[in-house]
Amino acid sequence: MQLIIVSGRSGSGKTIALRALEDLGFYCVDNLPVALLPTLVHTVTGRFENIAISIDVRNLEADIKDLNESLDFLPNEVKAEVLFIDANDEVLIRRYGETRRMHPLSRNQATLADAIATEGKIIEPLAAMATWRLDSSDMSVHELIEQVNERVLGRTQNQLILVLMSFGFKHGLPTTADTVFDARILPNPHWEPELRPFTGLDAPVQHYLSQQPLVTKFIHQTETFISTWLPYFQRSNRSYLTVAVGCTGGQHRSVYIAETLAALLKDQHPNIRVKHRELDRKKA
Repeated sequence: MQLIIVSGRSGSGKTIALRALEDLGFYCVDNLPVALLPTLVHTVTGRFENIAISIDVRNLEADIKDLNESLDFLPNEVKAEVLFIDANDEVLIRRYGETRRMHPLSRNQATLADAIATEGKIIEPLAAMATWRLDSSDMSVHELIEQVNERVLGRTQNQLILVLMSFGFKHGLPTTADTVFDARILPNPHWEPELRPFTGLDAPVQHYLSQQPLVTKFIHQTETFISTWLPYFQRSNRSYLTVAVGCTGGQHRSVYIAETLAALLKDQHPNIRVKHRELDRKKA
């Protein structure tokens, strides 16, 4: 039986993640009291193969040891993992402002900022137990659901999912990246007036970059790095690896390189996803 404990600071997206797991066939319980975890597992054993529960900060405020004791009482065949979701303080404050919800620790006239900071301290021991960590600060609802789906499906299928992501450094580093390659040293189609309107998905840009020896060398050495180390990531029981390639704006070089790497690696590793962060944001 697979048990996923969904936790994180309030407003980070725990409820959304739990709904995504429910859509994947998990038996889900929202805000379960920690002491009831063993009872729940024993009750549903034989009826459900996958369970997901969310744990609210109010259930951990007394003592994180309660959770450890509850996990100790679970049957040996239950595989417990923790999905921890968080966002930066500014985003959490903005989300509370938009929804006008009361923070669960906003008592004794504590400010929202103080409540968020206190919650972070209380829940940190659980964050340290995390199997997967997601930062939802820059994610839409759909992006968060996709992240949850891909991580869980990769684990249940016992197959590491390799994500090749393009992005623009001027828009910030991707929070989900495990490894980052910097392509800003390569010839830039942006400075070619006839190529500027296109992207790395378009033939004129692809032809231009494919004729650049430095680009070819960059791709070859990046492919070699991934091919060499990917088996070791797989053996470490990871379900998800994101390799991000960045250029200045995330329109030309990084897009072309991510697409080319995916084509080169597909025979070695068929479970590949390609994401173009800046292009996807334009579509949204």
